[in-house]
Amino acid sequence: MRDVFVTTTEEVLADPRTTVVLADISADAFEPAAARYPDRVINVGIREQLMIGVAGGLALTGQRPIVHSYAPFLVERTYEQIKLDLDHQNVGAVLVGIGGSYDRAESGRTHLAPGDVALFDTLHGWTVHVPGHPDEVPSLLRSAVCGSHSTYLRLSVRENTSAYPDAGDLRVIRDAGPGTPLLVAVGPMLDAALAAVADRPVTVAYTHRPRPFDTAGLRALAGTEVILVEPYLAGTSTRVVAEALADRPHRLLALGVGREDLRRYGTADDHDRWHGLDAAGLRRSVDGFIATGT
Repeated sequence: MRDVFVTTTEEVLADPRTTVVLADISADAFEPAAARYPDRVINVGIREQLMIGVAGGLALTGQRPIVHSYAPFLVERTYEQIKLDLDHQNVGAVLVGIGGSYDRAESGRTHLAPGDVALFDTLHGWTVHVPGHPDEVPSLLRSAVCGSHSTYLRLSVRENTSAYPDAGDLRVIRDAGPGTPLLVAVGPMLDAALAAVADRPVTVAYTHRPRPFDTAGLRALAGTEVILVEPYLAGTSTRVVAEALADRPHRLLALGVGREDLRRYGTADDHDRWHGLDAAGLRRSVDGFIATGT
């Protein structure tokens, strides 16, 4: 996904309103673009807070900044600057993160960021895209750059087998019929979710845009049982689903990255297993949820 992001960004830089702001991460990948647009590919060095401040200043002049780094450095380390230099100034930017939640688990806790999307929920009006396939990235990035509001594009090394570029609104991937539980898989969680319920009576819908969440689509698809499978902090979208279905009796199971600090390295696959986000773990959780409802 990062390679596709770099290539697509080189294309959108043809628009003189766009500027890329980096803090050393991916600077090598952007060297060709920097040679072509030396005034609009800015590397501030390992100064992530400054990176957001520069983006805010550029936005105030009418530029559309594209800001990129690892998720913990882009979102968690710079949260105050996002809040003040972008939101408080009422200007927009496109933030493109890599590494969340634990793509670089071997680098330790400094490179883990399962709480990034939850942090954006403390702010107002952000669009959040979580693509599940590299082929979903170009259209999402172009749309974000052409807009004026603030967007977070969360890239990953994990990917589904198939791309669904038009799945901002919920898209039904597996229809198990009326009255069956609805499982909503976000971004790269789709393949594991499909494998987990392959022989279960569960309808599976997919989205790469958890914010704004497709509440109209949710209401049209949901019965009394809803399962959320998100690749970041468990429960991040619970509030949104609960509000959308507030007038209906329903049960909700929210699966995602647990809050406990595991204090382990391992690989991304290891963390999936430890958090119950591999197919086997998801199946155990879904089976238990369905069983308690009968």
